[in-house]
Amino acid sequence: MAKYGRPQDLKKTLKRLFSYMGRHAFLFLLVGVLVSIAGLANLFGVFMIRPVVNAVGQGHVRQAMTGIVVMAVIFLAGVLSALGYTQIMASAAQQVVKDIRRDLFVHMQDLPLRVFDTTSHGDLMSRFTNDVDTISDALNNSFAMMIQAFIQAVGTLVLLFVLSWKLSLIVSVFYVLMMLYIRFSGSRSKKYFSAQQRELGVLNGFVEEMVSGQKVVKVFNHETANLDTFINKSANLQQVSEKAQSFAQTMVPMVVSLSYVNYAIVTLAGGWMVWNGTMDLGSLASYLVFVRQAAMPINQFTQQSNLVLVAASGAERIFLFMEQKPEEDQGIVRLGYVDGMPCWIHPRPEGEDEIVPVKGVVEFHHVDFGYHAKHLILKDLSLRADQGKKLAFVGATGAGKTTITNLINRFYEIRKGSITFDGIDVRLIKKDDLRRSLGIVLQDTHLFTGTIRENIRFGNLDATDEQVVQAARLASAHSFIERLPQGYDTMITNDGASLSQGQRQLLAIARTAIADPPVLILDEATSSIDTRTEKLIEKGMDALMEGRTVFVIAHRLSTIRNADEIIVLDHGTIVEEGSHDELLEKQGIYYQLYEGMFELS
Repeated sequence: MAKYGRPQDLKKTLKRLFSYMGRHAFLFLLVGVLVSIAGLANLFGVFMIRPVVNAVGQGHVRQAMTGIVVMAVIFLAGVLSALGYTQIMASAAQQVVKDIRRDLFVHMQDLPLRVFDTTSHGDLMSRFTNDVDTISDALNNSFAMMIQAFIQAVGTLVLLFVLSWKLSLIVSVFYVLMMLYIRFSGSRSKKYFSAQQRELGVLNGFVEEMVSGQKVVKVFNHETANLDTFINKSANLQQVSEKAQSFAQTMVPMVVSLSYVNYAIVTLAGGWMVWNGTMDLGSLASYLVFVRQAAMPINQFTQQSNLVLVAASGAERIFLFMEQKPEEDQGIVRLGYVDGMPCWIHPRPEGEDEIVPVKGVVEFHHVDFGYHAKHLILKDLSLRADQGKKLAFVGATGAGKTTITNLINRFYEIRKGSITFDGIDVRLIKKDDLRRSLGIVLQDTHLFTGTIRENIRFGNLDATDEQVVQAARLASAHSFIERLPQGYDTMITNDGASLSQGQRQLLAIARTAIADPPVLILDEATSSIDTRTEKLIEKGMDALMEGRTVFVIAHRLSTIRNADEIIVLDHGTIVEEGSHDELLEKQGIYYQLYEGMFELS
């Protein structure tokens, strides 16, 4: 079971939430004014009972009728104010939530990949859904009510002392008892609400994994084991939720019970004072109404405090995630075009920019890298990929093949050495421009909700329909697209579940082709394609790779025989390199792998 814990810094969380509300200060100020009017109207309307009752008792009917009309006008003003602030509050709350959700999404896109490597998708989605919803609920239901409850609580107490300070001493004692219990119960429930949000994120992450992996679950008959895991995680959520609600839900009944006892005592004492002539009947009538509703603002406060506690925990989770350090980019070199040719534009202190043609020459110079400081994956790695050359990486799992391609993209930063692109240190190149010059076809294809045309155009948003078709032809995807009911306008949902794995891979290749990058990274791009389809796209792939620097991560050695250079990796170091024929002649590790004496595992 997860450990329970309070929000780390509640004041900081509320301060940041108030900063978002400050962006719409006028709306919230207007809400505050209308809420104040509604609260004061209720107070003064009840206070008018005193002169009305006294006028009736003295036989002044006209005076009593005037008081009733005044009372009605006051209450009407309160009703209209309440109607106004509820409508305005709905708009203001949604604008705040929109700002938070937008900033969260923008910040998420600026985070380095290591964050997503260590954060489950379910936990991340929980911030966009559950946590944001709690803030929305709190703003819609709690903000205005908290203000109104405060005004009515303070105003009621003041008017009670105005009407009878003696009886108010009794009421004050019960006020103190109510507040002490609220504080006690609130402090206990606060930490459990935080744990509740945390356990909810864990459960959501598990459910998401199971939904996306249902095929694997059924193949391995894992339903029973998954059910047990789900029950355990659900039980954890149940336990913390029960403890959170057990404290929170007792507040209202306890406050109501204390208010009943208070009302009974005050009624007896007030009746005795009227009997003795130390208090007039109108004052007692107003006083008893105030006493009866004295617990109302406290009840409202306690009811909304539950939402506030949940919202504070949710907001803290969001803001802590938004405080994670974004991906740094100190690059100054940008990608541009001179006479229609791609070039690196390198600002120089002398004044005139240096223009470097984009060729796609990539070099590693004595590179050390590890995801953790104490464990290096690449050790003193040096290699060179010349323009138009095809380099293939071979090695067991964990040898560092994918890591090399991740470093070219600057998904991660090296610890030692340097990587150059056309002689320029990649750390000097703006990340967006660097990545725009690289095309990647991954083994795991991801398609997005939209048409096939839109998915191909994902590689170049400015591409024309003709360029989309040309890219599809190059990837040998055009024929199967044309056979679909709506062709290029066929909708893709659920990551392309209606398409075969091979078709999805062809679309990924087309998406890369339309980007027209000088450097290609192929993570065994044809691994999910059958032999017939693989042969079908070889021509297209050759055309795609022509004139470009290509990095291939090989899982099937038969696919890299035509590579200009094959690099064999072992625990982050190069142990062999050369062409296919050269490595076979050496009869080393590559020879043994190719002949099936060793396996890539």
